[in-house]
Amino acid sequence: MEILFSSLALVSAVILHLGLFAESISVYQATDTGPVGAGDDNVILNPRFEDGLNNWSGKGCKIELHESMEDGKIFPQSGKFFASATNRTEIWNGIEQDITGRVQRKVAYQVTAVVRIHVDNVTSAGVQITLWLQEPDFREHSQVTDKDWVQLQGEFLLNGFPSRLVIYLEGPSPGTDILVNSLVVKRAEKIPASARPISKNATFGGNIIENSYLDDGTTGWFPLGNCALSVGTGSPHVLPPMARDSLGTYESLSGRYIIVTNRSDSWMGPAQMITDKLKLYLTYQVSAWVRIGPGATGPQIVNVALSVDSQWINGGEVEFNDDKWHEIGGFFRIEKQPSNVMVYVQGPASGVDLLVSGLQIFPVNRQVRFKYLKKQIDKIRKRDIILKFSRLESSNTVRNSVKVRQIKNSFPLGSCVTRTGMDNEKFVKFLVKIFNWAVFENELKWSWTEPQEGKFNYRDADELLDLCKSYNIEVRGHCIFWEMEYAIQSWVRSLNASGLMTAVQNRLTGLLTRYKVKFRHYDVNNEMLHGSFYPDRLGNDIRANMFKTARELDPYATLFVNDYHIEDGSDIRSTPEKFIQQILDLQKQGAPVGGIGIQGHIDVPVGPIICSALDKLGTLGIPIWFTELDVSCPNEFVRADDLEVVLREAFAHPAVEGVILWGFWELYMSLKNAHLVNADGKINAAGKRFLSLKKEWLSHASGYIDELGEFRFRGFHGTYNVEFVSTTEKFNMTFVVDQGESPLVVSIDL
Repeated sequence: MEILFSSLALVSAVILHLGLFAESISVYQATDTGPVGAGDDNVILNPRFEDGLNNWSGKGCKIELHESMEDGKIFPQSGKFFASATNRTEIWNGIEQDITGRVQRKVAYQVTAVVRIHVDNVTSAGVQITLWLQEPDFREHSQVTDKDWVQLQGEFLLNGFPSRLVIYLEGPSPGTDILVNSLVVKRAEKIPASARPISKNATFGGNIIENSYLDDGTTGWFPLGNCALSVGTGSPHVLPPMARDSLGTYESLSGRYIIVTNRSDSWMGPAQMITDKLKLYLTYQVSAWVRIGPGATGPQIVNVALSVDSQWINGGEVEFNDDKWHEIGGFFRIEKQPSNVMVYVQGPASGVDLLVSGLQIFPVNRQVRFKYLKKQIDKIRKRDIILKFSRLESSNTVRNSVKVRQIKNSFPLGSCVTRTGMDNEKFVKFLVKIFNWAVFENELKWSWTEPQEGKFNYRDADELLDLCKSYNIEVRGHCIFWEMEYAIQSWVRSLNASGLMTAVQNRLTGLLTRYKVKFRHYDVNNEMLHGSFYPDRLGNDIRANMFKTARELDPYATLFVNDYHIEDGSDIRSTPEKFIQQILDLQKQGAPVGGIGIQGHIDVPVGPIICSALDKLGTLGIPIWFTELDVSCPNEFVRADDLEVVLREAFAHPAVEGVILWGFWELYMSLKNAHLVNADGKINAAGKRFLSLKKEWLSHASGYIDELGEFRFRGFHGTYNVEFVSTTEKFNMTFVVDQGESPLVVSIDL
């Protein structure tokens, strides 16, 4: 197989998952690093070509050594030499080195390469580093440039002991030379454990905006750009709902608003400097009422923005096309001490007046919110239980003790898994112990099961399905189709309308016939709010027809819509209102939409904002699932806090019927700094918080049987073990508590 490192021009961060069958997932950041040191622990021999081309060979092509090229226009970025792979006739041709026996199992390695391309009339091309183990797998392409050297960087972890291991660079089209200045493979450095951030003297709920109620005119405010600010009256006196849910008791708004006129550009609006009022690592909620004046043509976007040392941060946005007041809500967090922070409101087209009332920015008190959520959880996730004992031998019931322990909560908590993870026994052990649901990250996607027309790969999905089945783990099917064009394989993109329709039907028939009744859910067409590949080519009916055909082929499966940024208010393309309208439109066309998938890739979660989205979606009466939940932060304690926010909001909402994490193990996740378990198997602070919540959501009770022969308690839905002990006997049994309003009576015949 082959495992791939990828890089983009001017970027270099890649996370690689290596094993017998694996995939590459890339995360990119701009980099401007100094020379890469080889070091004595480098797996690569002769990494800078100081010993010529010793230990290197060409993979189907010729390799050469250089001190310079192009009459001195190309020099090494560091050192004296670089190599080139020339006479390439296939994309897999490149420069390689056999590293068999030099890489240890289950040790994270970091790979760094400095590369560029050389060819006439081409400025950029795809280059990737590939680790070859046994047999070919799929490829991903990204871009490097001919203008300068680019550093590629990533990490990998081997699960097995390959008989041969080769690393090589490949990717550009035939005729394009690959230039390599250096290649380093060494053990990844262990990042020191995070310290818990401490914010002293935090005033939770305190508004940091000066003169928010405009009691002193526009004092504290200034116009951003050459617009004009003045004060008007007639805005709402109540806080917007999401702020109200966070603040609880509050002072009524003044009814005054800022009106911004003479706007010659969309970014112009009211602004304040708030640099000295912010504390690091606190979660801030943003809230305001906004409105626009006459003259707008079409929907307008209004945005609360922050300029943090000239970097733009989205503090919340809303889109509307009427003259009513609208709530705008958002959030942000500062994790590095800034020099200057400005908040401003912007958005409508030039010439359109902007009205802003009651702008609030305040740190969120999560603990107060958690107390409320615990009460909600007790209402909706628990049930009164009566254990009714018969044929008690002893008339002295005081001596008849009962111990009840919950073995399993029935609420679905699952994780994304990959075929690579199967080869790591510690990964599997954690998975089957902690989770009762799973979803495959890539192995069921069309681009994976049919990367080339007519050439199918169901083996990986089959093996993952067998693993889950052997441990009684329920599985979601992700996904039948995906609307984003970048996620669609090239042969599908090249089809005409007739060919595409045939391919779509074949995909539905092939997949759902093969796996009939094996997947409990299917994400039918992923991210329909953000992409439109299929309706653009096959008409607006195609989406509903996908649902209808899927139902015909597998009536057992619940069919989901699935999209991102629904729950956080940060993307006007995927608001709850637009998601609801999309679902209603599908239902109107006869689509059997049975579930709402909120992906849940969330940064800086704010409970009331998430709850507001869930409340709106809950009006449809369709089960809601978080299908791809992850929260990312380098600080594992902050990550733990963020994860707890989302999990508590989900568990406390009656419309939510399950939560799936988008992975849990470092280097087996698509998002960096979102893992619960480090690569070495150590459970970090986020993982410990997750396990603590699972433990909190188990009910235990003990005591004595009353004079009526009953023992009463209130507990979470799920599976229980009860132990009865008297002076003469001991008795054990299990029982299940399902959802229900009335008390559950469990008869126990002794």
